[in-house]
Amino acid sequence: MSRAELIETTRATLTKAGYDVSSSLNLRSICFDIVARRDDSLLIIKILSNVDAFSKDNAEEMKVLADALSASPILIGERSSSGALEPGIVYSRFNIPIISNETLADHTIEEVPPLIFAAPGGMYVKLDSDLLRKARETNHISLGSLAQIAGVSRRTIQMYETGMGAMIDAALRIEEFLNTQIIVPLNPFEYTPESTSEKYEVSGKERTDSVVLNRLIDIGFSITPVMKSPFDALSRVKEVLILTGTGEDEEKLVQRAAITSEVSHLAGKPSVVIVKQAKNRDSIKTTAVISVDELKRIDESEELTELVLSRSSRK
Repeated sequence: MSRAELIETTRATLTKAGYDVSSSLNLRSICFDIVARRDDSLLIIKILSNVDAFSKDNAEEMKVLADALSASPILIGERSSSGALEPGIVYSRFNIPIISNETLADHTIEEVPPLIFAAPGGMYVKLDSDLLRKARETNHISLGSLAQIAGVSRRTIQMYETGMGAMIDAALRIEEFLNTQIIVPLNPFEYTPESTSEKYEVSGKERTDSVVLNRLIDIGFSITPVMKSPFDALSRVKEVLILTGTGEDEEKLVQRAAITSEVSHLAGKPSVVIVKQAKNRDSIKTTAVISVDELKRIDESEELTELVLSRSSRK
């Protein structure tokens, strides 16, 4: 299956599952291919035939966007150098969850979540650690006895009871012995922010290579430059996050503004593109258009924020 077909399969699956899905970017230079939202769940998704092509730089930028937009990054793929991605298994690369389209459909449409995750050393399952400890203590079973049943060390049982994943065979032996279901399903969309966006944030007296972004910093914005997105930076002040684009090429500008509009709409954040000349328009779709001259006349972040909110809300 081609990458374009993979992307459309993912889009169709998410649409059927009730997600509002963006158009496909299908650009290899961009760190994500689609964005999707259902209720409070916002997904930033990259889709590759071979997941080994997923780079650390790509993962870092997906984390930046996920942190800033309160989203979950995920990689959808068909195979790796080890073979096809198996259904019902969550893989990982650079701490980004990886699943197949079949697993995605099972999880979002059939509501059958995956149970197994791949990690160095083999395949593992997540245990209900509190239930495991309670069942063991209620039945007056020692750590040593349960360890012998599971075929692991006493220390390993202690680690299971504090949240460590278990090898599948050991977990099944424990379940059968305790007659208690302790294996719990996985949520591939669960993501713990790593404060990645803050790590790359620029503010105060710090400078970027862009005159426009430096001007935003001067009027009070915190800027996180991005390299693999359809916009140039995430601009944050107070509780408002702005997806910021800059440029002079008219054709590329319209294309980028349209893409940014979709992303900002699904993320629930305003977007703005700052151009050399506005040409008598104040928005492209729902992306506000502000000229460099206008930006020069603005002295406070609140003034720009109000202008962006006003223009980005027009259709």
